Amino acid sequence: MLKLAIYGKGGIGKSTITSNLAAAFATLGKKVIQIGCDPKADSTGNLLSGQPLLPVMNYLREHDEDPTSLDQISRRGFGNVLCIETGGPTPGLGCAGRGIISTFNLLDDLELLETEEPDVVLFDVLGDVVCGGFAAPIREGFAEKVLIVTSGEKMALYAAGNINQAVKNFEDRGYASVYGLVLNHRNVADETERVGEFAAENGLRIVADIPRDPAFQTAEDQGKTVVELDASSELSGRFLALAKELLEASDGDDGTDMSIDPDSFVECEDCV
Repeated sequence: MLKLAIYGKGGIGKSTITSNLAAAFATLGKKVIQIGCDPKADSTGNLLSGQPLLPVMNYLREHDEDPTSLDQISRRGFGNVLCIETGGPTPGLGCAGRGIISTFNLLDDLELLETEEPDVVLFDVLGDVVCGGFAAPIREGFAEKVLIVTSGEKMALYAAGNINQAVKNFEDRGYASVYGLVLNHRNVADETERVGEFAAENGLRIVADIPRDPAFQTAEDQGKTVVELDASSELSGRFLALAKELLEASDGDDGTDMSIDPDSFVECEDCV
């Protein structure tokens, strides 16, 4: 089983990259789960024909009891990808990182991995927040590999550096490692050179080079990924090539315990 976390600065295009990668894995015949770990709960829309998915945290607020079935908090999208959104607390109240912790514990109780037996699990994570909850995919051993999405913009590279350092902080525990960078172009000056220099300084590879292409907007307007829109396009080919590479590099781990030790959660003083 390939367990992959996709991190990056807010607004850098993580959800677009993640959903297209999920679609690529599905096109290759793999059984895929995508878990959106952002309070905006917008990770899976392009796999679900643009339709919103009820986030887990919303379900928990609206019902007196926890869900008893995955069907209550998930939906299948393109290529039969199982889509789940963690969501977040009521705006201005609570801790979004705690929402991720609660969701992961609930998915463990529902035996998500045992029931679905996926080939690939993708975690789409807000990456410029320093919080134990957002670090859960790497600090608790859920993800084996991390992709960092960046452009050549200063703040995107700054966030990428922080994420890379965060992953290194848990290396001695045998958790996830950074597999590489996804260059999601914003067409800033000397962008390829800037990201290349950053990669060299940090001992990382650029594993995918995604151009700024109007096909993304065309697909999104239809509630689709570019892979669903036209799997034979050159742009889709980049996602399919990355998916194939990641599958070949997977170590074949057959599962993970999704439960979390509450004592390991580092919470800010203002979180409730």
